[in-house]
Amino acid sequence: MDRLERLARSRLYLVIEARPHGGDPGPLLDAALRGGVDVVQLRDKDLPDDELVEAARPFREACDRHGALFVLNDRPELVAETGADGVHVGQEDTPLAEARELAGPGRVVGLSASTVEELGSGEPDYWGVGAIFGTPTKPESPPGGLELVRAAATTLTVPWFAIGGIDFGTVDEVVAAGAPGVAVVRAIRDAEDPEAAARELRLRLPAG
Repeated sequence: MDRLERLARSRLYLVIEARPHGGDPGPLLDAALRGGVDVVQLRDKDLPDDELVEAARPFREACDRHGALFVLNDRPELVAETGADGVHVGQEDTPLAEARELAGPGRVVGLSASTVEELGSGEPDYWGVGAIFGTPTKPESPPGGLELVRAAATTLTVPWFAIGGIDFGTVDEVVAAGAPGVAVVRAIRDAEDPEAAARELRLRLPAG
């Protein structure tokens, strides 16, 4: 199955830093992936290139073990070197066309949209839509609420994931508003049992 086909089936997307809680990411990644995570994004904007390449190794290995997609955040020039399946960029990051060229053929490219207007700002392979609710991981992004989810559901024709403040208390209403998938950070990263948290979230999402 190629990357776009796998992306189309994906519903649960995990975004974490190189060393979650200051430790080895391997156990958390394996637990989350066993629980049903389909895509993992390594988001660590402050790491120098050589350190990010090194940090990506356990991400790539874990995703290979579990058949998941591995995506870098805003470092398209490092996609080939890290063996990533693609890259995710924001509206203020590397322009979409440049990111696609740098990432190379066959890689997936995702783009963020935090407003209804931004939903029409490009043609990525997938979208990250949010923040839906307020979240400390992206304090600069004002929450778009369920209105943004509904707009995305009626506008987008490629895979997309709602992101921002989504947890067990909010995931059901996000899905009811039309989200085919969600991206989370704290709901899995900070869970006492990340595997159980991922499995419970996955059960509340549409079938892949």
